Amino acid sequence: MSSEAVNLETGPIRRILLFLEEIKVEHSVFALPFAVATSFLVFAGWPNDWDFAWIVVGMISARTLGMAANRLIDAEIDARNPRTAGRGIPSGQLKKWHVIAWAIVSIAIFGAAVSQLDSLAWYLSPIVLIALIGYPYAKRFTWLAHFALGTVYLIVPPATWIALTGELEIGAVLLGIAGMFWVSGFDVIYATADLKVDREQGIHSIPAKFGIAGALYSARGFHAVTVTFLILAGITFDVNFVYFIGVGAAAALLAYEHSLISPSDLSRLGAAFFTMNGIIAIVFGTIVSIGTVLD
Repeated sequence: MSSEAVNLETGPIRRILLFLEEIKVEHSVFALPFAVATSFLVFAGWPNDWDFAWIVVGMISARTLGMAANRLIDAEIDARNPRTAGRGIPSGQLKKWHVIAWAIVSIAIFGAAVSQLDSLAWYLSPIVLIALIGYPYAKRFTWLAHFALGTVYLIVPPATWIALTGELEIGAVLLGIAGMFWVSGFDVIYATADLKVDREQGIHSIPAKFGIAGALYSARGFHAVTVTFLILAGITFDVNFVYFIGVGAAAALLAYEHSLISPSDLSRLGAAFFTMNGIIAIVFGTIVSIGTVLD
């Protein structure tokens, strides 16, 4: 019995659990609803089951690759930050080769998923991989680094549309722009937690450059742009009123998210970043998808 306990603590199962914790697999909920909603918009209702399944597999594997790359590339930065020093690689709980192996597996799964969709998506898939692997480097050079992460989400709706149809609709681009500003905004909020350390280490971010107040005002502006482009996307798609209920719900939840924090009180930062953004993504994606079925 004790031998089994030791194996569970130190063996492959333990490493898998550590890796899943490392990449915050549960946060796939941030991006997945945009891909799901786009799939429903493409078909104006329930998408083809197999195509939909491959979209979901491709999204989860792509996000896994992005997070694995982030943890590998930022391992030394994480080690110097008290908030992140306990992560798998800096703490020694995970070896770099463990994470590299998972990244390779993720690329293989992503490639397999994309190969089952439109051929144009296959030819364009290196763009996705470059964006996923490249965004962690941006914080070393520019305070606009939040948009490097946002670019990954900008790609999601257009890539989903292309993967399912072989074509690109302007509405999908507008939806992608909304996703980019949404993610860039909540990444700015998240970065307020590291303002002091980022300044000490020369890491670039909006909070590090403009302070907490400037960062929170920026995030509000970004989220106002998000709502604007969600509305424009809906008009372009010529969808029914249910879509705009989803936009209204997202706008209200974003406003509530911003009410949770202020320059003088970041105590509810975790709720504002993790909880609320997950809820926003699920609510918007669900309402939009239901709206297409009812249309």
